[in-house]
Amino acid sequence: MTEPDRPDHIEPPESVAPTSAEPVDPDEPRRYPSTIGGTFYLLVLGAVAVAMVLVAVGEWRPGIRLMGGSLIFAALLRLLLRSRDAGMLAVRHKLLDAAILIALGGSLVFLAGSIPDQPGL
Repeated sequence: MTEPDRPDHIEPPESVAPTSAEPVDPDEPRRYPSTIGGTFYLLVLGAVAVAMVLVAVGEWRPGIRLMGGSLIFAALLRLLLRSRDAGMLAVRHKLLDAAILIALGGSLVFLAGSIPDQPGL
């Protein structure tokens, strides 16, 4: 079967113009990140990277607490920002995003505080 003969192949209508994510004015440079949520996302990502470095150098408790705290911070931001301003913090529905981030961040903070110190370490 050729492409147009396949029953699951649908041609786009001619009346629909293609759209682009690029700015309307090509002389206007695109802003990176383009939303305040994108800026906060990069901040949270940076905090998680610092936390991973702390974990790697042996300070695992403060690193895990920092990681959990940054996830909880991301959840609060997701609840406060409008969906169009949330940038990469918006993946699913607002309450689901926040609930997942709070559950993960809270679990990390709880586990970092509840795991007893190991003798000899």
